[in-house]
Amino acid sequence: MDETLRVQIETYLSRLGALISRGRQLRDKLAADPSNPSVIAETRAWQEDCGVTINQLSGGSKAHWLARSFSQGFLMRSEDGRAAEGAAPAEIVTRLLDVLEQAVASLTQTEEGAVISASSATAQPAPRRFEFVHNAELRPVVEQAYIDGRRALEQGEYDLALRTSCGILEAIVTDALEHKGLSTLIALGAPSEKIAEWSFETRLTVAERAGLIRGGCARLPAVARAYRDHADVEVSSGMVSERDARTAGQVLNVVMRDLDPGR
Repeated sequence: MDETLRVQIETYLSRLGALISRGRQLRDKLAADPSNPSVIAETRAWQEDCGVTINQLSGGSKAHWLARSFSQGFLMRSEDGRAAEGAAPAEIVTRLLDVLEQAVASLTQTEEGAVISASSATAQPAPRRFEFVHNAELRPVVEQAYIDGRRALEQGEYDLALRTSCGILEAIVTDALEHKGLSTLIALGAPSEKIAEWSFETRLTVAERAGLIRGGCARLPAVARAYRDHADVEVSSGMVSERDARTAGQVLNVVMRDLDPGR
């Protein structure tokens, strides 16, 4: 087997394994409390991560058998086999777990990773787009950071994942504030100092007050709000939990939607 393909398969297997582990945990949480808003939000974020990986394995083709299986996992079928309505969250998780396990089985076949389509075998993962960012030079930076942050989360590097999410969050909020204009922000009660001198907390507060973002940042854990304080120091094990890292990522996605309502 070609060494490049071998590395790619191993990377996908690692990613799929992490998604399956998260999915099983979410299925247990949904069984215990199916209407918990926090669990529902975690489930949606997990489904999005599953979709990104399935899309990459399918080479972006909706006709690929893996992509079709993924899409069908969200549908409830009537007695005559037609799509009727959305399935319950726990049922969707179970179905998507089955799709992920099919992907693992296919990747471990001897036919050089049968699940990987011809186009995905050579393509790099598509970056998360940040077209709404006004500073064109900043876009590729945050796009790559977003990819790196997701990878860190999958690999259990929770401090790095959290710091990356918060760094992106601060960058895109600052971009929006600068585009709004300091004089306009001061009229809304913002500090008179340059935006670059504001604290992370101040930037979030002013952005919310100016109507650039809504109240999603209220969910940020304390360790995320203080992320600058441990950016350049060795962080003790357990300081940043998986839950903290995932919540920071979820808040980032919420703010991205606020700044780009058309997403």
